[in-house]
Amino acid sequence: MKAKIGILTVSDRASAGIYEDLSGKAIIETLGAYLSCEWESVYEVIPDEQVLIEEALKDMADEQKCSLIVTTGGTGPALRDVTPEATEAVCEKMMPGFGELMRQVSLKYVPTAILSRQTAGIRGKSLIINLPGKPKSIRECLDAAFPAVPYCIDLLEGPFLTCHEEVIKPFRPKA
Repeated sequence: MKAKIGILTVSDRASAGIYEDLSGKAIIETLGAYLSCEWESVYEVIPDEQVLIEEALKDMADEQKCSLIVTTGGTGPALRDVTPEATEAVCEKMMPGFGELMRQVSLKYVPTAILSRQTAGIRGKSLIINLPGKPKSIRECLDAAFPAVPYCIDLLEGPFLTCHEEVIKPFRPKA
């Protein structure tokens, strides 16, 4: 089964065409380096509007059947940053360990990592992970958190994700 992965960029300016979406492209590039299995992306760029974020997450999970959905942007303290609220609103289970780990890793690089409100959760058979908006931070956070992703997808009865283990080594408990 080919994996479907949603990449959702939340940005008023990128969605308006004011600047190019480098963050979404960084996610696609990183996943391309990680994954050795067949996969396809479902990619969208939308403004920082909670209703639109919720609709996009629901569509990717329920209609597009993405086993993994990765968001970028909208996780800070600014008034328009509502990605974590939208994620929590559509998820049945929250997975706070992802956000905790990503903030811990980011603190090694910038003291403002404590301002990030990244989280993760489960909607149906989809794992949703919020990433920061900067391409460099995206790679740092994914390098830390992704080893747990394939096993989480296994537990959700999704496709078996295989990785280029010289790039990233997924962790699966021994049977």
